[in-house]
Amino acid sequence: MKRREFLGAAGAAGLLAACGPEQQPAVEAIPDSQPVRHWKLVTTWPKNFPGLGTGANHLAELITSMSGGRIKVTVYGESELVPAFEVFDAVSAGTAELGHGAAYYWKGKSEAAQFFAAVPFGMNAQEMNAWLFYGGGLELWREVYAPFGVLPAVCGNSGVQMGGWFNREINSLDDLVGLKMRIPGLGGEVLRRAGGTPVSLPGSDIFTSLQSGNIDATEWVGPYNDLAFGLHKAAKYYYYPGWHEPGTALECLINRTAFDALPADLQSIVMNAARVVNNDMLAEYTARNNSALQTLVNEHHVDVRAFPDSVLARLRELSGEVVAEIAEKDALTQKVFDSYRTFQRQVIAWHDISERAYMNVRAG
Repeated sequence: MKRREFLGAAGAAGLLAACGPEQQPAVEAIPDSQPVRHWKLVTTWPKNFPGLGTGANHLAELITSMSGGRIKVTVYGESELVPAFEVFDAVSAGTAELGHGAAYYWKGKSEAAQFFAAVPFGMNAQEMNAWLFYGGGLELWREVYAPFGVLPAVCGNSGVQMGGWFNREINSLDDLVGLKMRIPGLGGEVLRRAGGTPVSLPGSDIFTSLQSGNIDATEWVGPYNDLAFGLHKAAKYYYYPGWHEPGTALECLINRTAFDALPADLQSIVMNAARVVNNDMLAEYTARNNSALQTLVNEHHVDVRAFPDSVLARLRELSGEVVAEIAEKDALTQKVFDSYRTFQRQVIAWHDISERAYMNVRAG
């Protein structure tokens, strides 16, 4: 009997290993002594939306699976439990233990928050990850959110975004005057300085607002997400590059009290799950944007245009002014800005002779 039991167990283990990670059971049996924690995850994105919403789903699945079911996470999309722009408050209050969004939505809580999402003409995804994990950025991020009882973790990146969809041609700075555009964060303030009107809208309202003429233009993410929203049906011109969001970091918001109540191994699981999603999302966007762009151009005949150099040059100047002025508003924001700016200057010096030099050589 003992021999048969041993062989049966060994055979089952071998079969499980042969199946690979995709085929293994998602959740193992929970020991009777281990309590099951039921956590809510609220997001600023529509439920199951490609890339952003599915990234939140991936986070929930990883935490549930890696914890062996000791934490079971249920995802609530935009407005299913709370409106998109109330996600931070929900996590802070403990209404939900987790949130997924972008830090520039919370500038009303702290101006410094915007630096942890995207800075116009700032760092790209690779550089943002380097600053956050190895340049002191993550520690500063946690300092900014600490008064609200929220612990942030970087949890995704879209890469360089597109400049947006426009129902008017942008040939000069004059074309930005009076332009009503959905654009968040620091980029919105830069547009205001250029004479436009930034509008805050959750993702679910973008298409109807653009189609109805309530806004003249919108940025969202890039070809992968823009195609999913059908924005090519509501606007004529698709501009690049995404000067306003060169590498937008997304965040996992964690209720500090709930996190501190976890044993050390579950705390590690939550944090490492966010890190896995961070790496995976950037890879997915890089892959999916390729094919989506081809679909937009070849099947839907989208008019893809570059912003004029003169427009980009002025937006760059205005961006420098806006960011510097915001940094002066309080000591903590200045501290974050100084760290961000110092790291960007250093990484540019390296990338000029590495990434940029290689890209130039590759282009011929």
